[in-house]
Amino acid sequence: MNVQLINASNDEHIWAEDYDRDLTDVFAIQTDLAQKIVYTLQAKLSPNEKARLDRRPTQDPNAYLLFVQAHDYANRTDMFGDTSLKAEPLFEQAIKLDPNFSLAYAGLSMLESWLYHSVDPLPARRDKARLDADEALRLQPDLPEGHLALGFSYYYGDRDYQRALAEFEIAKRGLPNEAQAYMAIGAIQRRQGKWVESTENLEKAAALDPKNVGILCNLGYSYMAQRNFEAANTIFDRAIAAEPQSLQAAGMKAAVAVQSKGDLSAVEKQFSSVPPGADPGGLITWIRVGILTLERKFPEALQVVQQFRGETLATATTAPCPKALLEGTLYLYQGDKEKARIAYEHARAVAEKLVREAPQDSARHGQLGLVLAALGQKEEAINEGKRAVELLPESQDAFDGPQGTASLAQIYAWTGEFDEAFRLLDHLLDVPNGLTVPMLKLEPMWDPLREDPRFQALIDKYSPKT
Repeated sequence: MNVQLINASNDEHIWAEDYDRDLTDVFAIQTDLAQKIVYTLQAKLSPNEKARLDRRPTQDPNAYLLFVQAHDYANRTDMFGDTSLKAEPLFEQAIKLDPNFSLAYAGLSMLESWLYHSVDPLPARRDKARLDADEALRLQPDLPEGHLALGFSYYYGDRDYQRALAEFEIAKRGLPNEAQAYMAIGAIQRRQGKWVESTENLEKAAALDPKNVGILCNLGYSYMAQRNFEAANTIFDRAIAAEPQSLQAAGMKAAVAVQSKGDLSAVEKQFSSVPPGADPGGLITWIRVGILTLERKFPEALQVVQQFRGETLATATTAPCPKALLEGTLYLYQGDKEKARIAYEHARAVAEKLVREAPQDSARHGQLGLVLAALGQKEEAINEGKRAVELLPESQDAFDGPQGTASLAQIYAWTGEFDEAFRLLDHLLDVPNGLTVPMLKLEPMWDPLREDPRFQALIDKYSPKT
């Protein structure tokens, strides 16, 4: 084994050593090498650190191998891929081989919390994340990764920021160079509206783990939310350099061009490298339909939708989009009201089912409200939009909260409540992670408002004064 110590900021090689061992007991080799490296570097270890060197995570090498594979997949949290889903059965197999494998329980818990937060907000997944975190700490109360897992469970599962932050601070003490802890703290702070503190912690996480695409995209997204598009673009370039195949990094770089300049050509450029047939959950189809819609190429967009075989498409939110909702909207934009109505009726049934599955999910209520608005059911539509805002108010979440506000604004626009729509648009163009002027100009959803002089007044108010 060749071990090197490198200054990552300037690529300077500080120290290196070769070690030869017979591969008989991987855990003994790890401990032996760690102790020799500590001695060579004259590092000073705390009692807890010394204890961690001697402690085996599991007595079963096969369970450990499964854990390492699962951990690798779980850390590739690319919103445009399904690698994290591959981690779930591997963690479970490791636990089956060693029911006392506390680190595997912690890893599985963090994965369940992430999936609940990002794509699958079902109560059963949230509950499993909590149970696994509790089990990790029952087996090993001082396990820093267990506290990290419990923190994510409080954060993603309950939105209990204070209890989550307390757990992350415990994890930081045990793992002072753990980038995930700094990322989690920064992510909570931006939801609290503490944008300066949040950015500092996300930058610290990126410094500790400079090639972690998930962390880089998180930092870049924060810059986007604050409309610092130049900094965001630089970060996404770093993410692409670290992992050229990352669809998430490519997608976010394209989003910068669209949101800051209305440059739709950047999307095709970034997605030109997508492998043929790659369409996890319909996400690529959803993106392509969205871009064609912004280009007002409605017949082409409809053709792309109708080639998709599933009933729902994955999106950038926790609400899968009914295929019929896209069809109905594209028929509506082309003036075919009857076909639009038929499609929207189908979309309503699907959207209502999605709400029943996850009744606390703001994005699903907002989506159902849009369907009802398109069907002319004004009061019910507005109620669903308000429910979306109530479930995730900006006062509780300054990062994702504006999504619910935007859904309610669209519902108001589609139901003729123009005063309320303009009030919310004025707000969304001002707050972090709201709307941008280029998107307001491009989106056909705002067409009902375009003839009103207040529409141009908003564009003039929020356009750069250059």
